Amino acid sequence: MQKILGIVGWIGTVLVFGALGMRAYNPNWYEYSTYAAWAGLACVLLYMAGQWRDVVEFYRSRGARYGTMSIVSVLVFVGILVAVNYLGARQNKRWDLTANQVYSLSDQTIRIVRDLKEPVRITVFDRGDAEDGHMSRLEQYRYHSTQLSAEFIDVDREPTRASTAKIDSVPTILVEYAGRTERATSSNEQDISNALIKAVTGTVRKVYFTQGHGEKDIASSDRTGYSTAADAMKQDNFAIESLVLIQQKTVPDDATILVIAGPTTDFFPPEIEALNAYVARGGKVMVMLDPLLKGPAQPLLAQFLAEWGIQAGSDVVLDASGMGQLIGTDASVPVAAQYPPHPITQGFRVLTAYPMARSMAPIEGGANARTAQPLVSTSPQSWSEADLAGLSTGKAQIEFNADRGDRQGPITLGAAVSAPATVTPPPPANGSPASPDAERRPETRVVAVGDSDFAANAAIGISGNRDFLMNSMNWLSQQENLIAVRPRQPEDRRLTLTAGQQQSILILCYFILPGIVFASGIYTWWKRR
Repeated sequence: MQKILGIVGWIGTVLVFGALGMRAYNPNWYEYSTYAAWAGLACVLLYMAGQWRDVVEFYRSRGARYGTMSIVSVLVFVGILVAVNYLGARQNKRWDLTANQVYSLSDQTIRIVRDLKEPVRITVFDRGDAEDGHMSRLEQYRYHSTQLSAEFIDVDREPTRASTAKIDSVPTILVEYAGRTERATSSNEQDISNALIKAVTGTVRKVYFTQGHGEKDIASSDRTGYSTAADAMKQDNFAIESLVLIQQKTVPDDATILVIAGPTTDFFPPEIEALNAYVARGGKVMVMLDPLLKGPAQPLLAQFLAEWGIQAGSDVVLDASGMGQLIGTDASVPVAAQYPPHPITQGFRVLTAYPMARSMAPIEGGANARTAQPLVSTSPQSWSEADLAGLSTGKAQIEFNADRGDRQGPITLGAAVSAPATVTPPPPANGSPASPDAERRPETRVVAVGDSDFAANAAIGISGNRDFLMNSMNWLSQQENLIAVRPRQPEDRRLTLTAGQQQSILILCYFILPGIVFASGIYTWWKRR
């Protein structure tokens, strides 16, 4: 009988430790590990009941008393750890110590999640071994809003649900909000947030880029093209289309924003008339004009901006502060770090760069009861160079000269203005889609920037350029909740080692460090001996 009880005791011990191992190895085995733990505990209790005399005698011994005190101390320590863990779970707080904050959600995503008015359900379809990675990312979303729930579906274990949801490839993430469903193909923040934006906004906002005057090409992938900017707008639920205004005669009724990006010639009078008619009924316009170094003057476009309280300067802004060296440029690319208060640049703590820019500042006192606000300013070491002829021929002296008409910085490079519409927009014609903003109170908004190259393919990736462009677009479309710094791209921090460096690390880890520990042990043993 004693032998059988001993075997039962060992079986119980093995079951208890086996249950702990199962729980640590695979949390999905929770049910099996629980059964094993209870069975092991029952076996141990049965052993102690059968050997109660030996147990009592053991605890009366001096060694047992010291052992008991040790066990009590360990239990107290474990209890403290459990209490700290419980408090930490109830008062959840995260710290992201990475240089680029890659484990934290962007300001834009946090704002969207916190402003959710209805529940959002995110369902991830993938294979089981990818669950931890997906759910770890979605936990960051749930941390900021109780309106958001997430579920993982293993397509191998639940093929019926995957088939019902029409999942053709993995991973696929479904974002459901207010009866609308959007899809993403990865769980990185940019893809999920873009799907969330599309689901929340519901409607596609139409952006027309004017063509016919040498403007930037939204389909071009060249350095001066706007294909990257167009892709960024599509990710924020904008639909992009070109518009030859001289042919169309009017701006389409479904236009949310009209963009004039870097024309090299002036608009024709009929186009200016169409532009004025569009803003009169509450249109939104973004104008980006480059310095007049080679092309002809643009008096009609300049006059249009002047009527909205914005002055397009006949100059080139140069920056001698040395900030351009941070991004590998020279004085011809003014770098801005000062942003007057405005929703577009609210919370901006990044640099923006403007290759070959002109001043674009509010007119003092405004115009036609419209007062523009500055958006971005250069450093005090910059100035507006008035000698355009000298710059175009390469004969200008690159130095500040007040006698020549130069103005000392800071120089304003962008401005924004809004005012009530003066004409009630007509209802859409039969069969024509209405603008997504048709139900809003008509309000005209205009953003003007003295450079179009900052949003070109070669420069849009510089620091905050992309955020400045997209914040301007979202402000123009009256989607202020989407104005913020966007998801960050993880920085590649891989360290490339030469063969010699790898060999040195191998010797250090396998021989030198263990050798130091071994030698220290031998020395200590010898001294004590």
